[in-house]
Order: sequence, then structure tokens, then C-alpha cells
Amino acid sequence: MNIILAKPRGFCAGVTRAIETVEKALAKFGAPVYVRHEIVHNKFVVESLRKKGAIFVNEVDEIPQGAITIFSAHGVSNRVEEDAILRGLDVIDATCPLVSKVHREAKKYEEEDYEIILIGHRGHPEVEGTSGRVKKEVILVTSEDDARNVIIKNPDKISYVTQTTLSVDDTRKIVEILEQRFPKMQQGLATKDICYATQNRQDAVRFLAKIVDILLVIGAKNSSNSNRLRDLGEESGLPSYLINGAQDVNIKWLENVKNIGLTAGASAPEILVQEVIEKIGEIAGNEIQVSDMNGISENVFFALPRRVRK
Repeated sequence: MNIILAKPRGFCAGVTRAIETVEKALAKFGAPVYVRHEIVHNKFVVESLRKKGAIFVNEVDEIPQGAITIFSAHGVSNRVEEDAILRGLDVIDATCPLVSKVHREAKKYEEEDYEIILIGHRGHPEVEGTSGRVKKEVILVTSEDDARNVIIKNPDKISYVTQTTLSVDDTRKIVEILEQRFPKMQQGLATKDICYATQNRQDAVRFLAKIVDILLVIGAKNSSNSNRLRDLGEESGLPSYLINGAQDVNIKWLENVKNIGLTAGASAPEILVQEVIEKIGEIAGNEIQVSDMNGISENVFFALPRRVRK
């Protein structure tokens, strides 16, 4: 039985930055530090940080006044920032710089009096944060059907931004529909806002799908980028499963399987990959071969927030 590992896989620079921000804050200021929402969408990561003294909350009104507070990698709305100021919270912003870039784009379009379409998943923290960065109403488009039916007040002044963790192919299709309907839409590359790590991991799965019999994706159920990787496997005709870790591997999936593709979403740590390999080895009586596929080596680095730098 062969296990072929996707390359790249696992942590991206934005996730690494967010996790290190919490760890550095704990080391510098001591426990507890408060984090609004999951710092990234992965239970293993969240539980590891909780054990070190991080306290995760849904809203800033759950945080004691003046406490060290970290905003997650997904970004927050203006309202959340304002609420934090009113409570006198000592805020460290761990928003991914690529998400912050989308916020700036939305603000620029608002200043130029464009209507703004946001392509993304309803209820996702990143979508809520981006929507809340501008004062005018943002029009959420979640699917091709939405793109076909969305009503625009002024088709002559319309723009779009996207969630950073979407499917590259799905986003391109949605934008094509919008551009056909609204020829004067402020145009750019359809996938201009999708982060490099999301795109690289999707490209790796597309290649991997050609050479394996099954795809396992390590990631949380609420992780947008991990779900997209599983979807890509299914679209390629592969049995594809999203798992939290080794405990979710089902022995029945591996019956009559020779080549297993294994990847991890951008918020899943490498230790979970190694645990899944060990689990498959146990199932196969340790008769496994593990190899990395050829792929991109990522060298992107984002500086930590000033408050937690040495």
C-alpha cells in the first residue's frame, strides 16, 4: 500500500502567524489571553493553545475589561473592533495579511461609490468580517445560481471581492456569470483574492487525484479550504473523505486500495498527517510506502504583529 503526500499541504503562512501570535502573547504577557473565535479552524490547534492558557470566546463582551485580546486569522468587522475599544481591551490583531488585503479592496470600492459583491460562504467568519469593514450593504453571492439572479441597483458601478479560501474553479465560474450579466463590472482576475496557499493546495490535489485510488483530507468540518480539497477529489471521481485525524480513518475505505492520497488543509498541523500515516500502517500491517509528490515549496513569511515581536 502506497501513501502519496500532497505538496504543499498543511499550515500556510497566515495560519503559522496566527498560532505564533497566541503563543508569543502567552509567553510575553502570561495566561490567560483571550481569542475571539477559533484562532484557526482546527480543533487540535485550538485545544493545544487552550491547554497553554488561551481562552476562546464568541464575542468580545465575554472578555474582562482591559484583557489581552487576539483577533483570529479570519479578521473581524468594524463593529467588533469598536466593541473591543469600548471595553478597553488590549488588542493584538492576528488577521491574515491576505484577508486584510481584501478588507482594503472593499473599502477602496466603497470610497469610489461602487456596489460591492462579496463571493463567499454565508456565515463564515471571514465573510462576516469583510462585510463589516464597509458601511454600505455588501451583496453576498454564494453560488452560480446567486450570480444568475442577484439584483444590482446600478450595473454601471459594480465591483467584487472574494473570500480567500474558496474553490478556484467555482469562483472563476461565478465571476464569469457576473461579468456576462454586468459588462461594466470592475474586472480583475477572477481568483485575485484567493490566497496563494489555497490555490497551491487545490492544484496539488488536482495532480494527486490522477495517481491515487482514494483521497484523505485532514481538516475541520468548518474549514472552508479543507472542504474544497475534499470536493476537488470527489469531482475527480475519487472516494474522498474529510477527517479530523487518525481516529476518523475507516478500515473499510482502504479495502482493495493500492495508492492513498493524503493532504491537509491550511489550518491542519503536520503532526496529524504523521498520525494518519501511522494509523494506516497499523491497518496495513506496516506494509506501506510513503512518498511526497512533486510540488511547490512555499517560502512565504508574514511578520508577527508588533506587540508580540521580540
